[in-house]
This record gives sequence, C-alpha cells and structure tokens, in this order.
Amino acid sequence: MSRLIRAGAIALALAAATITPAAAADPLLSQGKPVTASSSGGCCPAANAVDGDSSTRWASAAGVDPQWIYVDLGATVHVSRVRLQWDASCATAYEIDTSADHATWTKIYATTAGKGGVEDLTSLDGTGRYVRVYGTKRCRTDASKGYSLQEFGVYGSGGDVEPPSPPGTPTLVGVTATSATIEWTAATDNSGVTGYDVYRDGQLCASTTGALTATCGNLGPNGSYGFYVNARDAAGNVSQASGTLIVKTPPSDDHTPPSPPTDVHTTAVNSTSIGLAWTASTDDVGVVGYRIYSSGTQIGTSDTTSTTLGGLTANTAYHLQVRAIDGNGNLSDPSTPVLDVTTTGGSSCTPSQGVCGATQVGTDDDVVWGLVTLPDGTILYNQRDAHDIVHLNPKTGAKKTIGTVPNVQSTDGEGGLTGLEINPVSFGSDHWLYIMHTSPNDNRIVRIKYDAAGDSLTTSTEQILLTGIARNKFHNGGRLRFSPDGRYLFAGTGDAQNSSNAPNTSSLNGKVLRIGPDGSIPADNPFHNAVWSYGHRNVQGLAFDSQGRLWEQEFGNSIMDETNLIVKGGNYGWPSCEGTSGSCDGFIAPKKTYPVAQGSCSGITIIHDALYVACQRGTRLYRAVISGSSLTNFQTFFDGTYGRLRTVEPAPDGQMWLATSVDGDKDSTPHNSHNKILRVSVA
Repeated sequence: MSRLIRAGAIALALAAATITPAAAADPLLSQGKPVTASSSGGCCPAANAVDGDSSTRWASAAGVDPQWIYVDLGATVHVSRVRLQWDASCATAYEIDTSADHATWTKIYATTAGKGGVEDLTSLDGTGRYVRVYGTKRCRTDASKGYSLQEFGVYGSGGDVEPPSPPGTPTLVGVTATSATIEWTAATDNSGVTGYDVYRDGQLCASTTGALTATCGNLGPNGSYGFYVNARDAAGNVSQASGTLIVKTPPSDDHTPPSPPTDVHTTAVNSTSIGLAWTASTDDVGVVGYRIYSSGTQIGTSDTTSTTLGGLTANTAYHLQVRAIDGNGNLSDPSTPVLDVTTTGGSSCTPSQGVCGATQVGTDDDVVWGLVTLPDGTILYNQRDAHDIVHLNPKTGAKKTIGTVPNVQSTDGEGGLTGLEINPVSFGSDHWLYIMHTSPNDNRIVRIKYDAAGDSLTTSTEQILLTGIARNKFHNGGRLRFSPDGRYLFAGTGDAQNSSNAPNTSSLNGKVLRIGPDGSIPADNPFHNAVWSYGHRNVQGLAFDSQGRLWEQEFGNSIMDETNLIVKGGNYGWPSCEGTSGSCDGFIAPKKTYPVAQGSCSGITIIHDALYVACQRGTRLYRAVISGSSLTNFQTFFDGTYGRLRTVEPAPDGQMWLATSVDGDKDSTPHNSHNKILRVSVA
C-alpha cells in the first residue's frame, strides 16, 4: 500500500512539474540600440554587432589592445546574460563590464580562456545602463587582425525601456473656426500610461495627465490641420504616434474684406527682382497677409507691407497690384492704380541683389529631400516617400530612378528616405552614397555604392554605420553633411517627439552627431559617443562656412525657429528654451530666430559666405551675410513665389539648387507632391 501511495505522490509531483509555467527568460535588450566602439575597420561598423544579423560583424582596428565595444540600453537594467557570437578573430582574454555613465565601469565577468564561436555567459549579476565587452588579448597572433564580433546580445530585466502602445486614432468632438476638440482611446503600457501629448502637424498643442480628450486652439478659419497623439509613461518613454485625424475648420462669421492697400511703390528694380512696399490695409478683425499679382496672376505673398519679387525675367514689363487677406480668407479689392514696372537688362548678379534669376530644371511628384551634385554636374536626390534615389540631368531634364534604398519605412508623417551626402574628398574613388533614413525600428545612417557606369545603386554593398536614433511620426531630423576635409560626417536628428531626449547626451536624438566615414566614433567627440552638440528640437539644416565652422537650422515648436553656430559639446537649450523664449540662461543663443509662421525652415547652404535658408511654412528663401560670428544684411526672396521650400544645395559655377516641398509632405504617401527643382543665380 505504501508503495502505491509513494508512486501516486511521485506521479502527482511529475504532473505538477509538467503544468507549472517555466520562469520567463530575461528579454534581449541590446538589439538596435546605440553602440559605441573604440575603433572600427572600414568594412564593419560597430552597429553591425547589435543588428540581429550574424552575417554582419563589427571589426576593430588591427593589432592593438585593448579594444572595446559598448551598448546603451537606454535605462538602468539588471544584466543576467550576455551572448557573444565571434567571427574567426575572437578574444582569448576579455571582460564584461557595466556602467551607469560609460565612464566608470564595473567588471561582472572575466576570462583568459575565450574560445570564440558562440559564448553564452549566463548567471551574470550586474547593473547598469551601459554594457561593455573589453578585449585585452586576441585569439589570432596575426598583427593584421583585430577583433571581429558578429553579435553582442545583452539580456536582463528591470528598468522600464518599453514605450506605451500608440493611442487610438483621434476622433472629432467639436470644431470652431479657431479650435478643435478631439478624443482618443487609451494606450497601454507595462507600467502604466501617465499622460498624452497632442500634436498639430508636428507642433505640440496640448498635453493631458491621463484625460483622453483635449482642445487645441490658435487655429485659423477655413484651415486643414492634422492631429495625432503620443502617450507617455512614468519612465519618460514615449509611444509611436496615433493615426492622424484631419480636421477642416469652418469659416468664421467675418465676411468683410480688408481695405485695399494703397501707395504701392518700388524700392528697388533689378534685372530679375523688384522690391515693393505699400501702406497697410485695415480690417475689422485683422489682416494676416498680402498677395501680389501681375496681370491678374499671383506671383508672390508677404506677411508685412513690403516684399522682394524674385526669379523675374530681365527686360520684361510687370503690371503689379497688391491685395490684402484676413484670417477668414476674405480678399480686398486690388490696389489702384496698376503699378507698371520693367525689369532692367543684363545678366550679372550683384551683391545688392543677392538672389537673381531662377530656372526650373526638373519636377518630381514625391518629396525631394537630400540632394547632391555629382562631379559631372548632374544631380542625385532622394524621394522621401517612395524611398528611391533619382538621377537628374539639369541641362536636359532627363531623369532616371537608380534604385530603391532597402529597409526604409515611412512614419505617416515626416520619416522615410531623408539625408543624402557624398564625401567631397573621396567620392571620385570610393563612390559611396551616405544615406539617412527611417527603418522599421529607428532612424539610421548607411552607405551604399553608386555604380556610375551602370547609373545604378549597388544595394548589395550597403553598410550600416549608425543605428539607434529613435523614430516617430515627426521630428526625425535627417540632414547629412561632410566636413570640408572629408574626415567627419555630421548628421542632424530630431527629438522623436520626446523632448527629454534633447538634453540627454546619452541619447542620439535632438542632436548634431559626428562620426567617421566608416561609422566609427572619433576619439575627440565630447561624450565618447556620436553626439557633437545637443539640446536641439528637430535639425534639418547643416552647412559649413569658409572657416570650416558648422551652421545649423532647426524647427521651433510654436514660437521661434533657430539658426545656430555649432560648437563642440554645446547645449542649445531645447526644451527649456525655444529660440530666445523660455528659460534660456546658460545655453548657447541662436544667431538668428524666425517667427514660426514666417519660417519652419529646413535646408540651408552657404555660398561665398552667404547663408541661404529654405522655409516651408514661410514659403520663402532667406539670405544673410556671415560677418564674423554674426548674420547680417538679411534679405527675403521668393516669398510665396514657389510655395513651400525644403532643400538648398550648392550648384556648379557658384549657383544654387532649390527644391520645393508642395503638397503631400506630411503624410508619407508616395507620388502625391507637386515639386520643382530650380537652378538659382546668386551673388
């Protein structure tokens, strides 16, 4: 009987063991996270070690010890396991270290008998945000070999690095001519959602501490606006955005047009431009701007009582009138009498003119983002939403799609295929195209060879240089710029709609980044990672002047855009300071600010030490002379002539390329834009 009892007890115990859930394994935390290495060979940047693909690898410099690689997990965690997959060049002696600040390290594992292959280090007990492999002896005695690590997996728990799920797409509760109230369904989170941020076309317009409804004001009648929501948790993680709700505001009750402008007169007349001024109109609610017409066709706009009409034709008569417009879209009668003006002859472009003629060299139905000039004077440019690179001959207008960049994913907003750059020193021999784009997991920088003979993109040559730049619907940055000597590649990033990223020097977001052409981290970078400057909201313009100084353009939220002169390790203030508004003490001040309504500027370029700034919402081109460390002699061109302007780049013979960004630049839909590429004559 006792045997039966014992047998039954054993059977019950086995049954219980069978149905008891196994303890969940600690998750993989390192894949796709920012990674930094002591050095990288030209073939194999550090990011390859955390990309989840064992066919790629990180390779260190040859013959020098120690060498190291560390990953930023984004929050303090308990490290329980590290899995290393080595290539043939492994480490015989190495240690695993953790750190809170990537400066002071604590050893949690060490060996002098590393065997290469897959080394699965379990039962580790360490705490830190950063985890490092620190190699001191190579398993190959060949001095031409370094370390070669295919995958570096860190597993652990604790520390909330999981963002909430996206909230539900908003629905409309109510709308007036100046405001909209929306609601949405809640996001979920492993530790709880603490609040929501509501955005209008990329600008923060309301926040809640848990409520699922909000009202955004400061709208205009007869306007179309896109609203979406991000969720936040207690650890500061921000979700990807909800879907977008398009809201059309109704007209107001104002049906009274402004009075006609008076005293329209010229302030300057050149071969390709006319300066105009007039006396302000009056309105019962308020004038919001002016439209300029020639023979009944609109050729410009202005939000002040003066403008410069650019891109005109020499020796041509213009018959000019100005009309005022109010917030409800009511247009005044045209100014009288008609002002007859004839542009002068000649084709020279003088410093007083600044910007002269503009000639259309191409069109495109996608968002034209990054643009480079090849040695033969032709152009390559990115289609942001179609994810293609296009080759354009500006002399003939002939164009060809040379290839699609792999692994690009749009964001239903401003993500996609963004930056494009070539090394000004080595492109003739190496043919690398440097590309910034949004992937399914992040924003990243890659390089792919251009086959000039076949006029095609050789996607099999792709190398991933830098990963782990957080993505979101808006605020992805995307501009790339090489230093004039070709030694360093700079990149502008956005804060990924999480403003706490910008002042955090361990985050790659809200930054100007600096890496080597192979993706390596320069030894003199100020924070021992890719960060060069910080405290930025959304960087979309980078350019070097004749002194080798880097200038930067970034979007403000609702008050001011900024032009900054970038210095190593500089903090430019976001989110404490927007332009010169807010708590700005202790931060580097911008060299120029622009009201957002007159700016929302993207690309910049510098030609003959004049800075050119292309503005989207402001639909204009600014020009300023760089004098010392100041910007002087500001001029405005193409105000409303071509609509939204995005990209400016130097062109051969001291001229400039200018690309518009009209329609479809906030929705990620391919081939729904109406854009022009122009060659602009500049002084």
